[in-house]
Amino acid sequence: MKNLILFDSDVRDHLLPLTFTRPVGELRVGILTICEKWERWLGGKASYITQDYLADKYPIVISDQNYVINAAVLPTKQLCHVIEQLSANEALLSQGELIAARLDEYQFTRLMNDDDIGELAGFEGDPTMLVKIDQLADLFSLNEQAIRDDFDLLTAGRVSQPLGETNLVLGAEQVFLEEGAVVEGATLNARTGPIYIGKDAEVMEGALIRGPFALCEHGTVKMGAKIYGGTTIGPWSKAGGEIGNSVLLAYSNKGHDGYLGHAYLGEWCNLGADTNNSNLKNNYAEVKLWDYATERFELTGTQFCGLIMGDHSKCGINTMFNTGTVVGVSANIFGSGFPRNFIPSFSWGGAGGFTTYSTEKAFETAELVMTRRQQQLSAEDRIILLRIFEDTAKYRRWEKKN
Repeated sequence: MKNLILFDSDVRDHLLPLTFTRPVGELRVGILTICEKWERWLGGKASYITQDYLADKYPIVISDQNYVINAAVLPTKQLCHVIEQLSANEALLSQGELIAARLDEYQFTRLMNDDDIGELAGFEGDPTMLVKIDQLADLFSLNEQAIRDDFDLLTAGRVSQPLGETNLVLGAEQVFLEEGAVVEGATLNARTGPIYIGKDAEVMEGALIRGPFALCEHGTVKMGAKIYGGTTIGPWSKAGGEIGNSVLLAYSNKGHDGYLGHAYLGEWCNLGADTNNSNLKNNYAEVKLWDYATERFELTGTQFCGLIMGDHSKCGINTMFNTGTVVGVSANIFGSGFPRNFIPSFSWGGAGGFTTYSTEKAFETAELVMTRRQQQLSAEDRIILLRIFEDTAKYRRWEKKN
């Protein structure tokens, strides 16, 4: 089995707040996380080169031979073939950027210590074979094709569990149910793209789903939900209302009516009933999105961009999010009106203004939420959240006025 090491490039800062709490390789695009994709494509086990404060939760594993891979790059058949052909101490580059390298333990150690590794031979690859994440909007823009690719990867040579006769199904050959999945009384249209229902997941009666769509293990689509293509509901997450071209990571809830479009939610998020996000400006202009790397709003290159929300953030009922809103980690948003379109981590409030959500109260809420799902807020998680609280203090400008 190959030893894979996924490293966070400079793109990591452009993917905040989602990467405040995880390496880039833990992001889900399609059905699988980026890490899971590489492990399946290359037949290996992956670990990470990531931020120091994340290293205890995501430790690195070094072997005699290591495939070091840029975690912002998604695997393809052509790219994996090139990587598997790498000789020892040889690197694949694209326009000078490191995409992958095969390093022995000695060379890898020198690389980690910023020592010269003069024996490393590099060659330029064809940039057209790369599918790369460069900004937050790419995470949902690439999701539709990623679902198709992951569907082919996961279902090749396998037989789906049978669909019940209570369902209305179009394109049944493109619907795949894993063991324990339950789908009854739903309408599934896979003519527009594949539909994947993970292990022990449930689609309740009255749900309307158009592919490409992925419901990961133990996820739930609630009664009467309307879900459009390009949407992924992560493990143990719940989806209701109207959703289009969006991704929910694990243990997050958008369980009620309201619209979520061109959005990406982290773990342990909760959207209150009738929460809506705008994904298109009234003047149809290109959307700008807050970028932590440049510390300003940057053009996304798309007209469609909704809500980005970091882990452990929540909003109350009837919350209205403007086009291109970025919410940090452990924010609690409520009240009438549109809150600002950049909400720092550990914010408490809404359109009427914010105060600081103390770590003590945030941890208390997180513990209650996680206990309901038989999970625990670990000491490692607390340390990570405390670090985020400190690092994001400069964005909570109201603190400076007090």
